[in-house]
Amino acid sequence: MRPAAWLTWGALAFFLLNLVGVVGAVLVNSFSTQWFGTWWPNGLTTAWYAEAWREYNLFDVLLVTLQVSVAVVVISVLIGVPTAYALARRDFPGKKLLNLLFLLPILMPPMTYGIPLATVLYKFHLAGSMTGVIVANLVPSVPFVVLTMTPFIEQIDTKIESAARMCGARTSAVLTRILAPLLIPGILAASILVLVRTVGMFELTFLTAGPDSETLVVSLFYSVSAAGIRAQQTVDAMAVIYTASMLVLLVIALRFVNPTQLVTRLKEHD
Repeated sequence: MRPAAWLTWGALAFFLLNLVGVVGAVLVNSFSTQWFGTWWPNGLTTAWYAEAWREYNLFDVLLVTLQVSVAVVVISVLIGVPTAYALARRDFPGKKLLNLLFLLPILMPPMTYGIPLATVLYKFHLAGSMTGVIVANLVPSVPFVVLTMTPFIEQIDTKIESAARMCGARTSAVLTRILAPLLIPGILAASILVLVRTVGMFELTFLTAGPDSETLVVSLFYSVSAAGIRAQQTVDAMAVIYTASMLVLLVIALRFVNPTQLVTRLKEHD
């Protein structure tokens, strides 16, 4: 094996070892009764999870997270799929520029446009509410659905639509009865990816959330900020809950989405 290969595998092993160590330390500390200066805690307990659930009102936080995520997914699909259909089936002046504009919210760091967006939402009294959080998360989510669904639609032969129209089907019937069943895998993939993205989106949610519209990731940030006031084990317990929820969503996403195929489709579209 070449020295470059040894260096690569060594760097990968070092990264994985540090990752497992950090995650493992947080996981163990979330169950520890007391852990100072030893390799293992003095005892283990699940009481910190119950305290974190009660102290951080995690039921309400998880409910808000679910409501925001589902709303963002539904609205993004309702707007993004028809837009993707128009981009896939029509050629018009400025189409490449429009595709570039859809890419910007995905490629740019959310904080760069999040602050001006939050300013606008506060001006119209939308920030600080669940509506403001949903609107802010739609900015990167709708383009993500558009860019994900456009290659799926392009793969469907236009002759199928032409045959349906020749048989007397209207445009609405073509979309709902012909295209919709064929697009279900793509819509499902885009929905799951948007769901994962929304649950993990911190910047936009943090800038627009209020006391009653905090998602799990924002609530975790506030709990970390209050680590000196509350027991560190409760903060770690909340971090474990957040990590576990993200892992579940990622497992579900990988069940329906092949990342290699998705990247290939996007490259073919570009």
